[in-house]
Amino acid sequence: MLEYRYDTQLLIEGHGLDEDEIFDYISGHFAGDSLLAVGDEDLIKIHFHTNEPWKILEYGRSLGEIFDVVVEDMDRQSRGLKG
Repeated sequence: MLEYRYDTQLLIEGHGLDEDEIFDYISGHFAGDSLLAVGDEDLIKIHFHTNEPWKILEYGRSLGEIFDVVVEDMDRQSRGLKG
């Protein structure tokens, strides 16, 4: 059993985005691991393992437009099923 089940990925398009601030906010407010927040002031890619992917999507949407959203169930994948 995985501690954090959902591999959550998305792109955030906005203005004045700061990857370090986004990384710190997610780290401080959401349970999970394997966090990546990379990009520039107009586009950030988020990768995060969590049990509550909808919270990450809501946060991303508060910063700008979100797209290329992927949420994969890593527990299902580990059992050879579609994630």
